[in-house]
Amino acid sequence: MNIRTTLVVATAIGIVAPLAASAAGAPYVRITQPTDGARLDAMAQNRLVYKVEPGPRGDHVHVYVDDREVGILRKLEGSYTLETLAPGRHTLCIKVVNKAHTPIGVQDCVTANVE
Repeated sequence: MNIRTTLVVATAIGIVAPLAASAAGAPYVRITQPTDGARLDAMAQNRLVYKVEPGPRGDHVHVYVDDREVGILRKLEGSYTLETLAPGRHTLCIKVVNKAHTPIGVQDCVTANVE
């Protein structure tokens, strides 16, 4: 049996399913807006713009402001409107979590100064 035939047979009976799942792509989170160090208007509706690849261990993502969870996102790309932020420096994060809502270590954070 050659390699191609072995792979087809293994795929058909489900032996390589975990391999296929892990090949889905390396997990990542990218916050594209605001940029790190951005100045945000305290009176405006500020948005996080993001793109996520949760990888095989991730299920969805949570949004955090200053280490406090403020939202759950089910889309892998889009934007999230932040609640009104008090003036000062804030850390904004998006973290990939599993089905139990536990962070898996894949995240992106930016700091923003609200004026």
